[in-house]
Formats: sequence, structure tokens, C-alpha cells
Amino acid sequence: MDNYDQKLGIKAWAEADRPREKLLLQGRRSLTDAELIAILIGSGSRSETAVDLSKRILGFYQNDLAKVAKLSVKELSKFKGIGEAKAIAIVAALELGRRRKETENEGPVRITCSKDAYEVLKSELSDLAHEEFWMLVLNRANFVTSKHLVSRGGQSGTIADPKIIFKIAIENNAANIVLAHNHPSGNLKASTADINLTKKMVQAGLLLEIPMYDHLIITDNSYLSMADESLM
Repeated sequence: MDNYDQKLGIKAWAEADRPREKLLLQGRRSLTDAELIAILIGSGSRSETAVDLSKRILGFYQNDLAKVAKLSVKELSKFKGIGEAKAIAIVAALELGRRRKETENEGPVRITCSKDAYEVLKSELSDLAHEEFWMLVLNRANFVTSKHLVSRGGQSGTIADPKIIFKIAIENNAANIVLAHNHPSGNLKASTADINLTKKMVQAGLLLEIPMYDHLIITDNSYLSMADESLM
């Protein structure tokens, strides 16, 4: 009979096996990634439970949550059973997780080397499918006083306008600045355009008496410091 071929819905499972009930009974850490995503999705279809749908999405990306975190609402909506509302819920939840990680070590951060700057900026510039340009504003003791998104571009580049960068620096009483942008491709090599832009920014900073401490190129797992590599 057809009923035997159809998968049981979550409501027909044993209570301890349902994601929501499992979370209540055993705690959030007892759930798998698929079960947590299933709670966000809420419901599956006649042929596929929310957990199975979540497993299918995760499996498509080799069960790598970092890859899933990069997906847009449009990309998630391509999966059968994921409408816009469900896709938005998943994107929002993963973004909250990223922000929570970013604020775990809140407090004044002093930039003493390129790794310090990378640690401040990596959460902003990793897991992106497009390029963004960011800057850190530092005081005279090299403590970070603020960070700013300067521009957002496409997969192959973004525009960094020196006028905008130093306008932000002046408005925020910067004593020094650190610039950074990401390479979604994972390539850590500085392009000729990257090097030329960096040298232009250094000269502008000297003229305005706002030195540029460093310019980082950031990928999902690593970074390159233009200062460390003597490219400034």
C-alpha cells in the first residue's frame, strides 16, 4: 500500500526523537546539525520530513556548516521544500551564530601586529561570496575604537575610494587606520591593483597625518598582511 511507502511525519515519531521535543528533554547540544536546521524549517512535505530535507541540504555541502552559512536566501530557495520564509529563517539563525561568536571576546582590542587586526576583522570578511572592504579606526595607543564597512562589491572586486576612507577616519578621530578586504576565491596573493591601492592609501595617510598601519587580504581560513610582506 502507498501508506507503507510514505515516510512518517515528525509528529508520528516517538516524542524523544522529534527535534523540538528532543531539545526540551535532552538539551540543545543533543541535537544534530540537521535536527537544529529542521526546527528552523518547521515542516517538510508528504514525501520528506524536515530532518531529511535538512540532511539533504547539508549533504549537498559536504555537511560543512561554514559553506551553508555563505548561502543566500535565493540559493537556499533552490532546494525543493525550501520557500523564501524558510530560507530567511536559516540565514538569520546562522548570522546570529556568527555575531554571537564575534562578541564573545568583546572589550578594547589593541593592535600590535597583523594577527590582532585579523582576529578583529575575520568574522566580517570570512564566509562571503562577494568582496567587501573594511577599515579599523585606531586611537594613538592603537586600540580599536570602531570598524566600518567601506564598500561592497561582486565576486571579483570592490571599489575602495580614498576620499570615503579618510572621510570616515577624520569623522572618527582616527590616529591610525587598518584596511582590509576579502578574496572569496581563497587566493591570498596581492594583485597589482591591491598593491597600487595600498601605496596610494599610505601616501594619502601621510599627507593627512593619519598613518595606515596595515592592509590585510582575508580569506575564509587565513590572511595576508601587506605590511608583513613589505608591500606598503
